[in-house]
Amino acid sequence: MGGQTHPICRRRFGLDGLWSLGIYQDPLRSAIQKLKYKRIKELSDVLVNLTLEYWVKYQPFVLDQIKKDQGAGWALVPVPLYWWRENDRGFNQSSLIGQSLAQKLGLKYLDALKRVRYTKSQAKLNSRQRHQNIKNAFEIVENCKLKNENCLLIDDVWTTGSTLRECCWILKRAGAKKVWAITLAR
Repeated sequence: MGGQTHPICRRRFGLDGLWSLGIYQDPLRSAIQKLKYKRIKELSDVLVNLTLEYWVKYQPFVLDQIKKDQGAGWALVPVPLYWWRENDRGFNQSSLIGQSLAQKLGLKYLDALKRVRYTKSQAKLNSRQRHQNIKNAFEIVENCKLKNENCLLIDDVWTTGSTLRECCWILKRAGAKKVWAITLAR
């Protein structure tokens, strides 16, 4: 579900589109939680396969958009975790999803963003608190070149969009041409 940002709603440093596999409810919610908290990493491939199947059957515009802009190039960019959260979990679920999707689509994978400060978990915050919590939490990785690159920004869940909007802002200020957010659920 999702699509291109309406022309009237577009902003210079805003998302060009959003696509999510489904609503954050069971069985998708359960699968995402098992991936993140039970550390069942194999679920990332299963969820990516479901996403690709869905795109082919019901939403080919996503794949058409990637093919259409092939000359400019597309890169998959995961939303990063803060270093100690990733160390504690042992992985970043967005990275696993992004690497699998990049491999299956034959696209470049870039760890272009880094989280430069610790933030509270977004899950327990309201919309205003989420926006404040995530402000200035990300930077572009040193020596990462994004000039005219199109980015598929990968995260597991879209709730208010604060995290993805902040990451998009950083990517576009660094030269990204288009930024689409891809999530498993919203």
